[in-house]
Amino acid sequence: MGIALTMQEYLEDNHVPYDIARHGKTGSSAMTAQASHVPGNEMAKGVVLRWDGGYLLAVVPATSHVDLERVRKLVGEKVELATEDETSTLFPDCDTGAVPIFGAPYRVACVVDDKLDMRKDIYFEGGDHRTLVHVSRDGFERLMYGIPHGRISG
Repeated sequence: MGIALTMQEYLEDNHVPYDIARHGKTGSSAMTAQASHVPGNEMAKGVVLRWDGGYLLAVVPATSHVDLERVRKLVGEKVELATEDETSTLFPDCDTGAVPIFGAPYRVACVVDDKLDMRKDIYFEGGDHRTLVHVSRDGFERLMYGIPHGRISG
């Protein structure tokens, strides 16, 4: 499959240069980082939460987990993990379980963990379990401009 069309268009519309690498199929972002020889704290993953009658995409390092209480404090309301079925309907051009890190092009609210702000490079799954996308910190900041940031992982 390669990079999802929605993600590709979002990167190009924001004039963010990116690189793509293929890897063997993996079952998680942490496994993708390991298979691709990428530091786990530079690998971003998206986690979908139920929030305020809709959904919220929490973006954290692959080596971390979303802390629901910290997210609740940031957004001011209760959040809980969405199901895989709910997640799949939000990102129709992505494989099941390959959650993007960009909410805007999918019309999903988003929050970003502060831990990703200090990384020189950011890597993420491209919409399937075999494609790794790389952007610079400047590119990541451009893509996440105006998105709330906070300490949301443990």
